[in-house]
Amino acid sequence: MYPSSFEYERAESVEDALSLMDQYADENAELLAGGHSLLPTMKSGLASPDALIDIGHIDELNGIEENGESINLGALTSYSAVDDAETMWNGATAFAEAAHRIGDVQVRNRGTVGGNIAHADPASDLPAALLASDGTVVAHGPDGERSIPVDDFFETMYTTALAEDEILTRLELPKRGQNSHVGAYAKKPSPSSGYAMVGVAVVLELDGESVDSARIAANGAMDHAVRLEPVEEALTGETLSDETIAEAAEHATDDLDTMLLMDDLQASSEFRAQLLKVYTKRALESGLDRVNAPAPAAD
Repeated sequence: MYPSSFEYERAESVEDALSLMDQYADENAELLAGGHSLLPTMKSGLASPDALIDIGHIDELNGIEENGESINLGALTSYSAVDDAETMWNGATAFAEAAHRIGDVQVRNRGTVGGNIAHADPASDLPAALLASDGTVVAHGPDGERSIPVDDFFETMYTTALAEDEILTRLELPKRGQNSHVGAYAKKPSPSSGYAMVGVAVVLELDGESVDSARIAANGAMDHAVRLEPVEEALTGETLSDETIAEAAEHATDDLDTMLLMDDLQASSEFRAQLLKVYTKRALESGLDRVNAPAPAAD
């Protein structure tokens, strides 16, 4: 199908984009970056914006920078740029691996991290990785810049704490020590789309062989990415081993309302509950394999 007619505006800066958003405030306007979420919905008729504001050429929104103890990702940074960055695999391994697992080469070359996070598709890969990484979402609006902790960002399906008059400009991830942190991402991809039927991201801080802290999050199970806190609690203070991993993974659904687990043609809620335990275990096992090993690289 062809989309309905629309006005097209190309923003040259963040301030220009905000001005255009204000100009079209009384109309149905959408921001266009990589286009991998918006354009398919327009072609299918699920979305019919009156105007598109193209932010895909704003240079200040693109790139990866190390800033003290954080890694800053511009909103327009592509998945492939994350996948190719050694600093990501060393200091934010789970996020890098999640980007590596997205779609195919064409999708990874065009899709953007900001668009992915702002769209908040429950089956997308990056939200859980950002949650596990304890990242921060930075947004710019009429009143200036504000930082949103990732634990407060995802609300429900396709809904976030981002205001209608704000633009997601960058993600900030804590830069973790290569020898003191373990990160991993594992997913069961949909055979038809490649999206995550269930995906689990793991970030562990280690003190020797003991888990000092753990952040574990999942996509695809609920209507938005969620932390798996009972698994985190089961691991914290324990030696990372096959036994402790197997025991901790059994707690993957403990805090989740199983009546609200995703249930669709891809998988029933019961099957997803089982997948969640399996892929929590697999992500943790991948992390165990990386303990005292060189930082992983894209395969």
